[in-house]
Amino acid sequence: MSEDGPKQAVAGVVVNYNAREHLLACVGSLLAEGVTPVVVADNGSTDASEMALLERYPEAKWVPTGANLGYGTGANIGAAVVDSAYLLICNADVVMSHGSVARLRSFLDARPQVALVGPRIHGSDGMLYPSARRFPDLLEAFGHGILGQFWGGNPFSRRYRMEEWDHAKAREVDWVSGACFLARRSAWDAVGGFDRSYFMYMEDVDLCWRLEKAGWSVAYEPAAEVTHAQGVSTDRNPYRMLLAHHVSMWRFARRTSKDKRRWLLPLVLAGLAVRFALTVARRALAGHMQAGPEGRSGGPQQRAARGKAR
Repeated sequence: MSEDGPKQAVAGVVVNYNAREHLLACVGSLLAEGVTPVVVADNGSTDASEMALLERYPEAKWVPTGANLGYGTGANIGAAVVDSAYLLICNADVVMSHGSVARLRSFLDARPQVALVGPRIHGSDGMLYPSARRFPDLLEAFGHGILGQFWGGNPFSRRYRMEEWDHAKAREVDWVSGACFLARRSAWDAVGGFDRSYFMYMEDVDLCWRLEKAGWSVAYEPAAEVTHAQGVSTDRNPYRMLLAHHVSMWRFARRTSKDKRRWLLPLVLAGLAVRFALTVARRALAGHMQAGPEGRSGGPQQRAARGKAR
């Protein structure tokens, strides 16, 4: 079933914050895939992103948000200025592979009950990023959050990241990474897009959770592939982002814990405090050990450690 009429096009919404060179590559890949228009929602960049973008791609639309409002709010602002049946939402450090947008769109065309679909995501090193995951219950979240700091292969993290599955076939999942996905506009509007109360992190989990509650499905399509550099913007304020991540996890836990489970929320809060302290300590230690040409600017071992923490 296809969404016919004047809203047939796929519009791109790229959220940018001081990621100029990555932004140019991202927008170029979207335009090459026939995405139009491409809107860049900019969260107060100071790296001349606007000048570089409009000089290279004058057909792109630059939409300043006025300040660093976070990923979800930036995406909502960008989505509000386009009128299309499909929204391709992505980070500025994402590059689409050839044919990926068409594959994502075909997937939604054929499955009217699916609200959004995420592609297969690779890091800059070519490694698969586990972008399709389960909603964690409180025990699973606690095990992943604490044990995951020291034991990446623990059963809680493996279940949460769906590591028993090779991610080689399309299927419905609980949620997909907000780094890149194609959303059906009618579903996006039905739930109001991202919840603006999340500054960074968990806005994608929350969006998929609300879509499920509204009767929609979420899916993963590995035939569509993207490369995600990861951490280009967040590395500029790492400890602020760590705090934002844990605040977002607390917000999601409060929203989704019902009935008797709400009695466990004090334990969740204590666990998040421990996890935050452990994550800060681990990052500080990694920075100390990597001090040198790459260490203080975020070398590959630090980026790998951050990926495991999620």
